[in-house]
Amino acid sequence: METEKRLAELGVELYPDIKPIGSYLPFTRCGNVIHISGQGPSIRGEYVKYIGKVGENVTKEEAKEAAAVTAANLISILKKAAGDLDRVKQIVSVHGYVNSTPDFTEQPYVINGASDLLVKAFGEKGRHARCAMSVNSLPLGICVEVELTAEIE
Repeated sequence: METEKRLAELGVELYPDIKPIGSYLPFTRCGNVIHISGQGPSIRGEYVKYIGKVGENVTKEEAKEAAAVTAANLISILKKAAGDLDRVKQIVSVHGYVNSTPDFTEQPYVINGASDLLVKAFGEKGRHARCAMSVNSLPLGICVEVELTAEIE
């Protein structure tokens, strides 16, 4: 419960009922490795904010906030997959996709929103390998999508 206590202190609310928007599983588990499908910045399951293209009608600060919201969703699914967030041994990898204009080059800054929350939540176990890339569009017009791989005990 230490991890959930830290999240509560950070004001992060977990939402356990995130549903896929397509024909896929929200996560798969192979032994002690959990892979969480790409998630977006939904709030309680609704995509009401963070719609658009970074560098056009979404600022890099708004996109960074969207990445943090997305990380909270990833953590929500991770809790469901692991049963207890304190079982997380390591956040292994994060892949972040930023719906951005061709001239926007600060994708790493945007995905820091997710990375920073993971480190705040899990401490050193939250440090991870990462990819941050630009894409031409994302589902539902969201500005950020992030996927995560974690190892649990």
